[in-house]
This record gives sequence, C-alpha cells and structure tokens, in this order.
Amino acid sequence: MKAGFKVIALASVLLVFAFALLHSGSSVSAASTGQITGTVKLDGTAPHQKTIDMAKEPSCAALHKDKPATTENVVVGPNGGLANVVVYISQGLTGNEAAVSSQPAQLEQKGCQYFPHVLVVDAGQHVKIVNADQTSHNIYPQPTKNAAWNKSQPPGAQPLDATWNNEEIAIPVKCNVHPWMHAYIAVVKGPYGESDDSGAFKLDNVPPGTYTLTAWQETYGTQTQNVTVAAGKPATVSFTFKAK
Repeated sequence: MKAGFKVIALASVLLVFAFALLHSGSSVSAASTGQITGTVKLDGTAPHQKTIDMAKEPSCAALHKDKPATTENVVVGPNGGLANVVVYISQGLTGNEAAVSSQPAQLEQKGCQYFPHVLVVDAGQHVKIVNADQTSHNIYPQPTKNAAWNKSQPPGAQPLDATWNNEEIAIPVKCNVHPWMHAYIAVVKGPYGESDDSGAFKLDNVPPGTYTLTAWQETYGTQTQNVTVAAGKPATVSFTFKAK
C-alpha cells in the first residue's frame, strides 16, 4: 500500500515538473525572437507618375472621374519615404523560420487597377483574387520560378484561389484585357516587411542571428545590408535608393 502511495506521489511530482518546464519553455520561446525595423527613402526627385487613360473601359473610368488613376511604379510620400518596397531576409535563415500564414492574402481588381500594387505572401500561402469591377479581367502572372497560368474572371465570378510554392521576388502580374493594369506578387520564405507611404517597414519574429537583408523595388532593383538581431531587441536598418 505504501509503495502505491510512493508511485502516485512520484508521478504527481513529475507531472508538476513537466508542466512547469513546458510553461517555462513557451515563455522563453516567446521572448527569444527579435525584430527588424527601418525606413526606405528616395534620394532625389521622384519621377512623374503618368495618368492612366481608361476611356476604353467606361465603367472603370467613371470610378476615377474625381481623381484620375496614375501609374504606381514609384510611390513616394511627402517626406521622401519610398512605398511598396519588399524587405526580406535573403541569407542566414536555417529553413525553420518559413512559417506559412493560414490566412489567405487578397489581390483585388477594382477600378481596373490591382490592389495592392505589390503583394507579399509566404511561399505556399493561398491568395484570393477578387474581381470587384463590372467588367471582365484576365489575370496573367508571369513567374520564372513557379508554374505559369492565365485565367479570365468575369464580373460577379467567385474569387480565384492561387498559390506559389517557390520563393520569387517578384512575379509581375498583368491583365490582357486592360494593358495598363500591373501588379507584383513577392513570394518569400521567412520574415518579411513592406514599406508604407512613409517608407517605414517592420519584420517580426526574427530569430537571433546575423542576416543579409534585401530591399526590392520594381524600378530601382535591390539593395542589401547585413544586420544582427538579438533576442527581444529591435535592430534598425535604413535603405536609400537614388532617383533616376
């Protein structure tokens, strides 16, 4: 009988110890990653963005009557911040950081434009492609490292579901029906960020280590910098592209 009590007591102690160890491990894990923050600027005068003539598609032209649509290959904020720049880790990852978001990303066709102009997704993440217009579109991604396809989407159709499994930065997307429609899909593996109108970007959940950080912009190409990330501490990086 006493032996039975000893076994039960020992099992209880081991259970409590295991629970404490598990709780401690999850706390350490949550605090073991770092963050990379920074800005992307344009040095010089931003190029003039051309107005898009949508007269051949009246339903879309009507949506832009108060503010004509323009090209978006270089979008600069009032303080010189460069938007739509994809910032990702190009070297230094071990391969265990490539968690795929369970939430689908969305690429919307509205007013005969793609929103967002640059979409960043995880490799293998589902992308929902929506036609919000009253006209048909033709979605034509042109990858070099992923399978190519070309699909039509009439107004009112169900969203298309697409995935790209190989890292590729970035895949140009066009519409054969409306030649002015252009977008890019950047497929990454690992933490990434994308600059906003102020040029700011952020990469979360970066394991401690030294990495090569790459910034990609559709007109100006790429720049790289080395950065060291410590656990629980943000690292700061800035990129500056020279205007052409």
